[in-house]
Amino acid sequence: MKRKICILTSTRAEYGLLKHLMAEIRSNRSLELQTIVTGSHMSPEFGYTFQEIETDGFAIDARVEILLSSDSVQGVAKAMGLAMISLSDALERLTPDILVILGDRFEILSAAAVALVYNIPIAHLHGGETTEGAIDEAIRHAVTKMASLHFVAAQPYFQRVVQMGELPERVFNFGGLGVDAIGKVDLINRQQLEAELDFRFGEHSLLITFHPETQTAQSPELQTRALLDALSLLPEKIGILFTMPNADAGGRQISAMIKSYADGRTHVATFESLGQRRYLSCLAQVSAVVGNSSSGLTEVPSFGIPTVNIGQRQDGRLRAESVIDCPATSDAIARALGQALSPEFRRVAQHAINPYGSGGASHAIASTLAEIDLDGIIKKRFFDLPNSV
Repeated sequence: MKRKICILTSTRAEYGLLKHLMAEIRSNRSLELQTIVTGSHMSPEFGYTFQEIETDGFAIDARVEILLSSDSVQGVAKAMGLAMISLSDALERLTPDILVILGDRFEILSAAAVALVYNIPIAHLHGGETTEGAIDEAIRHAVTKMASLHFVAAQPYFQRVVQMGELPERVFNFGGLGVDAIGKVDLINRQQLEAELDFRFGEHSLLITFHPETQTAQSPELQTRALLDALSLLPEKIGILFTMPNADAGGRQISAMIKSYADGRTHVATFESLGQRRYLSCLAQVSAVVGNSSSGLTEVPSFGIPTVNIGQRQDGRLRAESVIDCPATSDAIARALGQALSPEFRRVAQHAINPYGSGGASHAIASTLAEIDLDGIIKKRFFDLPNSV
């Protein structure tokens, strides 16, 4: 009998990392792929991105709508409760042998809690990382303690998961899924991409994704205003391509400000979602990536271009030499943009080494899910480091 592996996805960015693992699971003779789609995938406001999953040829076994028409902390908390109720029904019906979840969003915490109660083993991807400017930080580590299997993206993250008491034999470092995806995607050429996006890249252009910081004192409005003020100082010959933030508290406010900024500016374009292929194709054409998305640290260095990482959201993650960190103030962002577009720093970025590996993660993870012994895997034993007090 095939082992049932259930993948849960809740955002466009996370699906971009999971899709190649889903393909590997589907092609493995020992595995049966199940999918649960929830979160912003199901929202017209965020582009109905569940359609991308279907276009890629994956059947959706459960569609779980949880988002409320709210941009508040209370709205997120209520969505977490709704997610637990709805995911309970989905997991009881699907009865997977393993639930695979990635990262650190609030939907992931709800899914992990339900799977824990149902005694469904959890395989957690991209644990051990740190994002000190977001509640994701605490969620990620909480999920680590609920998970039975861990697939991390780099050796320091392996060590951190073990430091949290997880058995080393259940922690696997196969590298980042984002890096793995780059080698699997047939990129769109510049001419076709410009036609699809109705956007001219020009000599220099920027790809920007900016999310709210959910665990710092700075308001999303002030941070976004600082970014937009800094962008206003750039020549209009520099094209600016925005992708909208995720469904975090404050995200809708950021989206409204960005769309207002883009209105009437012919060199600025906004998209709810580019999809993975168009996003990676844009990375091959732009001069730099700007914002505070994890992609700027995990995937962008592989394209040999600079990243301007704004604020504290990604504090604690591994960084390549191509990453420029700056505070969320207009002056600091303007200086960082100037540095990123300079010939000197662009040469640095071209030779940067991505700390998240060179690919192969999805195949290795699928093979491990097929082969690992699940007998007794739910029972957890705390692994104490040598000489620990």
